[in-house]
Amino acid sequence: MKALAREATRRIAPLLTGALLVMWLLLNDSASLGNVVLGTLLAVSLAWASAALRPLTPKIRRARLVPALLAYVLYDIVRSNIGVARIVLGLARGRHVRSGFVHIPLELTDPHGLAVLACIVTATPGTVWVDHDLETSTLTLHVLDLTSEQEWIDWVKSRYESLLKGIFQ
Repeated sequence: MKALAREATRRIAPLLTGALLVMWLLLNDSASLGNVVLGTLLAVSLAWASAALRPLTPKIRRARLVPALLAYVLYDIVRSNIGVARIVLGLARGRHVRSGFVHIPLELTDPHGLAVLACIVTATPGTVWVDHDLETSTLTLHVLDLTSEQEWIDWVKSRYESLLKGIFQ
């Protein structure tokens, strides 16, 4: 009986529903009435069904910081793509390319903020989220072109962690 009550109170996430609908329309390359109706039905159904998989609801504190975060992410992805392409194509002549691991102490504790940080870091070419130690709140990051550990610590903390803390904490 409790399971039925929980099912009845399951909420539909409007942002997820909207994103799923937009994705459906883009994948079908059509915004016809039939595609909009079918996409809306699918988006609402999937958002409702996936609510059980989201035990924590994200609480966005300052949404006005999201555009700045997106701008940083897009800029860094483009810049990193160029940097990695130069390394792969052998255009980094005259300097030694050294990869390595960087341990970054984090103040960010919100699980949604950490998940977003993991997506950002992994989507940026040349970096991979390797581990996060909950006890010490330390992120281990693998960097393809490691010149200075402090540079990477500052990059994550000043560019991303500060914004994510403002958005989620």
